[in-house]
Amino acid sequence: MHSPHRCYAYSSSVPSVASKLENLQPLNVKARRILKGHNGKVLCLDWSADKRHIVSSSQDGKMIIWDAFTTNKEHAITMPTTWVMACAYSPSGNQVACGGLDNKVTLYPLSLEEDASSKKKTVGVHSSYMSCCLFPNSDQQILTGSGDSTCALWDVESGQLLQGFHGHSGDVMAIDLAPFETGNTFASASCDKTALIWDMRTGHRVHSFEGHEADINSVKYYPSGDAIITGGDDAAIRLFDLRADREVACYTKESIIFGVNAVDFSVSGRLIFAGYNDYSVGIWDTLKVQRLATLYGHENRVSCLKTSPDGTGVCTGSWDYTLKVIFSKTHDSCMEHTDAVLYLTGGAFDPGGNVTRKESSPTRPAEAEEERDSGNSQAGFLPNEKPDDGSRTSTGDP
Repeated sequence: MHSPHRCYAYSSSVPSVASKLENLQPLNVKARRILKGHNGKVLCLDWSADKRHIVSSSQDGKMIIWDAFTTNKEHAITMPTTWVMACAYSPSGNQVACGGLDNKVTLYPLSLEEDASSKKKTVGVHSSYMSCCLFPNSDQQILTGSGDSTCALWDVESGQLLQGFHGHSGDVMAIDLAPFETGNTFASASCDKTALIWDMRTGHRVHSFEGHEADINSVKYYPSGDAIITGGDDAAIRLFDLRADREVACYTKESIIFGVNAVDFSVSGRLIFAGYNDYSVGIWDTLKVQRLATLYGHENRVSCLKTSPDGTGVCTGSWDYTLKVIFSKTHDSCMEHTDAVLYLTGGAFDPGGNVTRKESSPTRPAEAEEERDSGNSQAGFLPNEKPDDGSRTSTGDP
């Protein structure tokens, strides 16, 4: 069981430095598309850079390319293994990568003229299952994470291992690339309860973050590249500042007892989306550290989610075999942009966007305070939603 008291032991909390910001307006979000076609648990998904297509992988050994607007299936690729745990679009959108219990990362070209399976190419092999993959800024390289506790950077053309990343003592469950302008770094999350930041050029880790009390399932960079969030089996989402080199916020409540499987930011970074084991999607205000809404619609745990490149939608995947695309009906401003600058405890926060550096003080324990929801939680629910009153919505682990 997680310990919520740990979450408030900061010298300067994110809510305190963001206290002058206005509360967000009620969110008008709803599942506008339901993607059905898998015959097993959906394990991973990714958006194409064209903001329209989605690739998903499943326990049934299938990888499907979807048109998120029409819900049509454009490709259905049968894999040589079940439990396809990772999939990713290349930046060009011309190919997808995937892997799972076969320990391999395999590339499939996407063409309407020919069968993608006939042109598949194995790029790299781990010594255990492949849990995650992504293309770092081009189609020429691919980055993978594995149950063998390592990450690896591969050359797509030759299949050569360009760099290995060794430092975790447990299965690597998730990776995320820093925004392009911040340099050649990426984050990894592991069952060893740590999140690490790596330099892709040297293979060295440059940050190590602890705080979770159970496996970490997901990691995501803040849009500026100055912070990361992690979600874990301890039912907590934690925000780590790379400049302060420590945890600066924790998103949890006494009533939340189910693990977090997936996390992502809105394009502005003001919202956090989280998929939980209790079949729900939680929406949090990053700065106020308040839960804004809890969306119910899936019939099993939410295993993956990702914000669209333009920020107007979020796709969720579940063990109920389906994906749902959540759009903002009015394109709420917080889904797309914000005037606020998130400058965590290393400096003074100004809602106008100005930042003043100040000397950081040692961390001192602070009394735990029960965070209240903002009151916006009844807006824009999915079909069988319930108000976010902090009550339990499920009687046991799914």
